Amino acid sequence: MSLPDLSCRGALLLALSIALWPCSARAHDPSAWGGLFRTRDGGATWLAIDSGSFISGAVALAISPADPVHLLLATDSGVLASRNGGRDWSVEAPDVLVGAMFALAYDLDSARALASGSSAIFRRDAERWHVVSAPAGAAPARAMARGSVPARVYLAGWKGVYRSDDWGASWIPIHEALPEEHADAVVVSPGPPEIVHVIAGGQLWGSLDAGRHWARRHIGATTGRVEAVSLDASDAPRVWALVSGQLFRSDDHGEGWRAIGRPRPEPDTLVHGMAVVDQSILLTTDRGLYRSPDGGEHWQMPNDGLPAHLEAGPIVRDPQSASTIYVGFALTPYAELWRQAAEGKSMFGRLDTGRLAGGAAFLLLVILSAAAALRRLASTYYRAPIYTPSGPPAAEAPRPGNAP
Repeated sequence: MSLPDLSCRGALLLALSIALWPCSARAHDPSAWGGLFRTRDGGATWLAIDSGSFISGAVALAISPADPVHLLLATDSGVLASRNGGRDWSVEAPDVLVGAMFALAYDLDSARALASGSSAIFRRDAERWHVVSAPAGAAPARAMARGSVPARVYLAGWKGVYRSDDWGASWIPIHEALPEEHADAVVVSPGPPEIVHVIAGGQLWGSLDAGRHWARRHIGATTGRVEAVSLDASDAPRVWALVSGQLFRSDDHGEGWRAIGRPRPEPDTLVHGMAVVDQSILLTTDRGLYRSPDGGEHWQMPNDGLPAHLEAGPIVRDPQSASTIYVGFALTPYAELWRQAAEGKSMFGRLDTGRLAGGAAFLLLVILSAAAALRRLASTYYRAPIYTPSGPPAAEAPRPGNAP
């Protein structure tokens, strides 16, 4: 065996050893990917609506209030837009909305939209996106919610809670009376009157005057932690809250509360959002989607048509069809996506040295294997005997460039 052949085999063995070297990895179902899913029957059946496009993380969704087939989907690599309810998608403003996006909102007239990136807030007028001035710490936003009057929007920033009455041209801080410097969720009941609900410091707070004053909503035991809040599409004064795994309901805009159903199984799960349609209750968590078909009496994890063992995050109800709900899933935990953005790190920041070395070794292995295969094919071609119809095969075909 020649020296080049020995060197090639040695390089192959070295690359194979590095590529197969054991290293820690977060376990997940390799057949499941993140993306956006839709139900039209309150969560009984589900359909993937981003088929044909690879989405590793669906982070936020905005639905046009004027035309609910117009969708904007924030992902960990930009914003996608659909004009037909998710059957087809296109990349929205790829030269402006670059990198991971975290929150979206349509104005009441649907002509304008807002989006939060890692370090800036963007506004769309007609079809043009541009950066707007925003307070320090507003991006990456944790949530956005439009108000009950045109041009009003509420923003739960990375630090602070803000309101804009001119669709992002200027912002007013409204978090002075809240116990923490940020809110984990913001929900607006259009009223009248308009009521703003936010979760801050593990408690639910409500405002009747667009965030100028806040009142704490006392729900259940004083030690309970509010995990999610949701409005009821079938009853305007009704508000739902999940407190330490127990479901509560208010029939008077959040003033009085009573426990509903049984506690959620696996109470240590991290809840991201909630939606209620009649007796069907949906929770998005770090372990996937939970559903109760009977008002919280029993809980299940529907798997048909949904990713297995992936974190579920955004949950958004169609503004014109209460039983139509969208849920997003992500391969990377949402908390890590937000943290990476707040620290100014890119997607590649999640790759450690071992994974980078393994990937490089695997690529080298593929290249060397291809080179070895080409060498073998070339050798076989040049040494192939030549058969003639009038005589025995020649001893060996002449090599190109050599005299016969």
